[in-house]
Amino acid sequence: MEIANVFEHISKDKFKSAANKLLGECFLLKKHKDTASDYNYILNNKDAFIEYFDILGYELIIDEQNGVIGLNNPLGTGRIHLKKIESILLLILRLLYIEKRKQLSQIDDVIIIADEIYDKYSMLKMNAKLDKTAMRNTLGMFQRYHLIGKLDADMSNPDTRILIYPSILFAVTVSSLDDLYQSAKDKLDKYSIGGDSFGTNDSADNEETDEN
Repeated sequence: MEIANVFEHISKDKFKSAANKLLGECFLLKKHKDTASDYNYILNNKDAFIEYFDILGYELIIDEQNGVIGLNNPLGTGRIHLKKIESILLLILRLLYIEKRKQLSQIDDVIIIADEIYDKYSMLKMNAKLDKTAMRNTLGMFQRYHLIGKLDADMSNPDTRILIYPSILFAVTVSSLDDLYQSAKDKLDKYSIGGDSFGTNDSADNEETDEN
């Protein structure tokens, strides 16, 4: 398909806005008020966006069942390299999402309280306690990338309610929820075995997200 034909009948300004939002924020969600409009625009013009992102080396991921649009780079470039604490919290959030989702219907939101994260972390028996500042900063980053949403002010407060979006499943792609659950558990076990204290400059042990 010629790229000129792809853009013939769509607004370039709207296209640019939606494309930049997806590139900058990693995921667009059907049920998120700040991304719903761009989600629907991409869905309605998906051929144009598929063509555009293919030129840039990205695969456009559209999951209508979960209401998520994201990007995947088959070459592995453009990924976010996470610190160890960020990787651990991401894995904990995935586990919590999967566990809660099994108890809910497809239309129900997955809501946890921050104390559930602290509980999962304590089960790892890490030498370092989960610092509230690290917790707050990491969850704030995940919120910017539309992996979670906060329902209360301070996400480090144990009683704070946190909404986990289905995009959490797409941070790293595996074939099924069961595979993802086991993968997350295996990785958390690995961190527990080698659980030294860590600082702000620790690497993520090669943990990467599939976010751009």
